[in-house]
Amino acid sequence: MAKNRLTTWTKLHRRFGEHVRLMRNSRSLTQESLAERSDLSVDAIRRIERGAFSPSLDTLGKLSVGLDVSLKTLFHSFDMERTDGVAEICDFLACRSGSELKLAWRVLQAMFDEH
Repeated sequence: MAKNRLTTWTKLHRRFGEHVRLMRNSRSLTQESLAERSDLSVDAIRRIERGAFSPSLDTLGKLSVGLDVSLKTLFHSFDMERTDGVAEICDFLACRSGSELKLAWRVLQAMFDEH
């Protein structure tokens, strides 16, 4: 039974590492640039992506900053095994001013207005 748990955790770490790699690549980031943006070492990024490292909550927080997503989005998109574009758009808009949000809303409405 313990061996099965170990195998499951190893698969989980590898899957999460692949998820991080896909998110990094979708942002055209190198491991070095993600490490710099995350305030982590390049070795830590490599080990996370290989599934050889179980990151702490602090490390996950730094990683989400480097990827410019919330922790919720990082895990939600991992759980869905795909990038959740809506959550990423929400993360992007979360740090915008009220006037920027109004402008974004008007642009979205104009883009999808079916008149």
